[in-house]
Order: sequence, then structure tokens, then C-alpha cells
Amino acid sequence: MIKNKSKNMLAVIRTGGKQYLVKPGDKIKIEKVKEKEGEKIIFKEVLLVENEEKVEIGEPLVKQAEVVGKVIKQGKGKKVIVFKYKPKTRYKKKIGHRQPFTEVEIEEIKIK
Repeated sequence: MIKNKSKNMLAVIRTGGKQYLVKPGDKIKIEKVKEKEGEKIIFKEVLLVENEEKVEIGEPLVKQAEVVGKVIKQGKGKKVIVFKYKPKTRYKKKIGHRQPFTEVEIEEIKIK
């Protein structure tokens, strides 16, 4: 069993259809979740956990492992311009999009 007090632990988590390599103290931007600022968030979909000398790979998930984080802020990303154009038909359409995100600070990696 891996000790969960080490600062050199790494984990790969899955959230929002994407995978993130995290360690305690990291700040990551993930797809928007419903938790409010200041609340704890627990990621139960842990794909890999690494300590200094031991690596546990999930099949597909590592059993009894979870990553705890704290929601720092909810926000929107930079604006992306979507421009549609069809020649010779006088059709053009310009719209913008700002993808919502949640910024999370990873506090600890736990293995029960």
C-alpha cells in the first residue's frame, strides 16, 4: 500500500472527458463543475498513482484511491471567434464563444 503523506506523489485523474497529471499543490483548469468557490471536490476516477518508488496502474481505475481538491474560482476562458462563410451566396456569420471552466487546487492524493 502507498503512503498518502508524501509530497512527491503523482496521480492521473479523469474529469470532463479529459485526463490530467496532478500532484499536491497544482492548480488546474477543468471543465465546469457544479461546486461553488471554496468547496472541496473529490475526484474518484483515478487512473494512475505514483509514489517515489511504486506505481499503481488502474484497470481501468485504481481502487480505493481519490484525489481531493479545492475549487478556487469559476470563470470563462478567452473568446474564440467562429466565422462561417460561403462564397457567392452572400452568407457570412460571425459568433463568439467563451468556454466555462473551474479552477481547482489539488490538496492531497489519498489511498485507503
